Amino acid sequence: MTVFRIVVLFVLAALAEIGGAWLIWQAVKEDRGWIFAVLGVMALGAYGFIAALQPDANFGRVLASYGGIFIAGSLAWGIIVDGFKPTVWDWVGSSVALVGAAIVILAPTASSTASEAVA
Repeated sequence: MTVFRIVVLFVLAALAEIGGAWLIWQAVKEDRGWIFAVLGVMALGAYGFIAALQPDANFGRVLASYGGIFIAGSLAWGIIVDGFKPTVWDWVGSSVALVGAAIVILAPTASSTASEAVA
């Protein structure tokens, strides 16, 4: 259940952050109006709260892991929403970032390894 929760929270955080940034981009770069910027700021604020719901208490670990999710999610957003055509290097880089994110967030920590050794 914990891995499922981690994945769901990362997906929701990615949607909020990438969507929020995209809305602000639309307001500034595409002259879509201030309402896009306001909605973007709200989505970015929601991202902060969603990220804080991760079960890991270490801000640095959660945010570092999210970096990999952000890379892959941004490319996916570009493909789905903007018609972006990724190169093979985009796919490779995104895959490496996701593997790195999984290693950081799912690897046992020193405290969990010590507690497992005692049990």
